[in-house]
Amino acid sequence: MEIDNEFRNYIRPLSSEEFEKLEASVLSEGIRDPLVVWQGILLDGYHRYKIAQEHGLEYKTVEVELPDRDAAKEWILVNQLGRRNLTEQEASYYRGKLYSARKQSHGGDRKSSCQNVNLIGTAEELGSQYGVSERTIIRDEQFSKAVDKVADEIGDEARNAILSGQAKVPKESVEQLVDIKQKAPEFIEPILSGEMPISKAMREIQRKNVIENKPKPRLPDGKYSVIYADPPWPVGSITMDKWQSPIEDKYPTMSIEDISNLPIGELAADECSLFLWTTHTFLPDALRLIDIWGFKYFCCITWDKGNGWTQNGFHKRTEFLLYAYKGGINVDQYGQAIPTIITEPSTKHSKKPDTIRELIKNKTPEPRLEMFARDIYDGWVCWGNEVNNE
Repeated sequence: MEIDNEFRNYIRPLSSEEFEKLEASVLSEGIRDPLVVWQGILLDGYHRYKIAQEHGLEYKTVEVELPDRDAAKEWILVNQLGRRNLTEQEASYYRGKLYSARKQSHGGDRKSSCQNVNLIGTAEELGSQYGVSERTIIRDEQFSKAVDKVADEIGDEARNAILSGQAKVPKESVEQLVDIKQKAPEFIEPILSGEMPISKAMREIQRKNVIENKPKPRLPDGKYSVIYADPPWPVGSITMDKWQSPIEDKYPTMSIEDISNLPIGELAADECSLFLWTTHTFLPDALRLIDIWGFKYFCCITWDKGNGWTQNGFHKRTEFLLYAYKGGINVDQYGQAIPTIITEPSTKHSKKPDTIRELIKNKTPEPRLEMFARDIYDGWVCWGNEVNNE
């Protein structure tokens, strides 16, 4: 018996669980229904045939009479569309392939008025047969062509992931996978596995383009007694329960390695205070950065924002401002102390309370440097993409 690769690609793949159930049934009861062949080529029964080959089981075949190869393709597609457990994507794909096959039998893509009438009739006929509109059939064909193009560029596993619904890819976005493969191939596996929606991958590519094309501000000169920093942590790596937040779209983020390579230690005076913002997720990284930059950790200020998000059963509504020093603590020990708990509602995304900056300003000597600043503040040298550093 011959296996035709083109025909084989029309057959719905089984999940590992589905295959195991079929295998158990076949081993218990044998192959009851005959395999369908045409001119010695298998048309239906691929999974049962595979099990038979692996276990040395007997099987019967039945030959169908079909005029040509195109008719054989249509037979497979109609047979697949008769299955009850098709996903929405599979049904759309097979309808689209069947429409293409019927168009071919009408003479291809010729543009005569008679031809157009025939093709419209074919779409209307298929729509009526499968309970969808004529326009849906036409869109199904576009979808099937996009899926096949992706399979040609990426592999059959991409087609299987799309049709099974495992990959979170809307029909109209399927062809974008080819662009992603070229621009950011590292995203293909998480998209196909369902871990990353394609929309998130496209946003990340756009974000990277913005970062690469945006002029980077020149680092400030001099030595500073105070460095206040709110790094753009790579928050795109955070997975949240029942909520995927496009945080990384709000501003350009940096990798941990890039943040650690900032010359914070070189900007610090012999006696310098470092105030470093971080979150639950990046708290261990922030502590390592303090050590890398040559500072010594002293204490932590906790900001209760009053709202937050849930991750793995924990509601996170706080962020942390770590205090570390180099050479000695230069915070004024007299007057109003800096509290280690601050309760103030959050406003704009990632914007920290101005009261904290003012408290630091009133308790520390100049010169003071704010890294990744959003605005210009009195008493501070401000550096960042959002302020003018020219």
